[in-house]
Amino acid sequence: MTFAMGPNNYGKSGIRLVRVGRESARHELRDLTVHTALSGDLDATHYTGDNTGVLPTDSQKNTVYAFARGGIGAIEAFAERLARHFVDATPSITTARVRIEEHGWTRIGDHSFTRGEGGELRTTEALYDGETVRIRSGVRDLLLLNTTDSEFNGFLADEYTTLPETDDRILATAVTATWDYQAEDPDDAFYDHAFTKARGALLTAFADTYSLSLQQTLHAVGERILKAIPEVAEVRLSLPNRHHYLFDLGRFGLDNPGVVFQAGDLPYGLIEGTVRRETA
Repeated sequence: MTFAMGPNNYGKSGIRLVRVGRESARHELRDLTVHTALSGDLDATHYTGDNTGVLPTDSQKNTVYAFARGGIGAIEAFAERLARHFVDATPSITTARVRIEEHGWTRIGDHSFTRGEGGELRTTEALYDGETVRIRSGVRDLLLLNTTDSEFNGFLADEYTTLPETDDRILATAVTATWDYQAEDPDDAFYDHAFTKARGALLTAFADTYSLSLQQTLHAVGERILKAIPEVAEVRLSLPNRHHYLFDLGRFGLDNPGVVFQAGDLPYGLIEGTVRRETA
């Protein structure tokens, strides 16, 4: 009996990159986490330990820092440059996947910045196979909350259902959304502008939608992003339901007209789905 290798890849994960732009007294700060994954003709290293075709993961890490010396630009374009390099410069590698998360900092001075606790990330992934490149971008852990204009009732109830219906609740989530671009010759300006429009559409849809379910909100968000970015064919969304429970103050002789809540942790509802154009 013989055993063959199935799909495999290797790379460097969690490359922390900070770049300071010092072209003027008003410095620019970029903070990225980069992940690389390479695949190709790697049977020899798996079967016999022959590493002739293996580009060390340390070299991949060094490449990220070296490429950053010339500037980063839009993270989509930076990821594509890296992916193309790993394939085009390494004979044994046929496919490269580069994922990037950008950590946002808020300027408070010419050379001073602060970063909040929300944890929102701008994300991208470039996949290059030597001929074509696919760019998948998005946002992760974007915290959103509506204090009203949300209901949940009329749902299926069985013998194990204890959840009461409500016609007014807090709706909170941490949005993860991704979308693939289908644009011809996009540049840094396109990617940055498209991301700003997509994020703005997401925020507006969440704020404007009177929600009868988190599923309805998911569809509204995806639809709004598709309307805002013609170069996107579908949007994939993951919305955890961050429950907030009205706290019972009656035992203390106090009323609670929807002002005091206990924020839940685990478990939580998880709503996921894809919204696409009919032509996708």
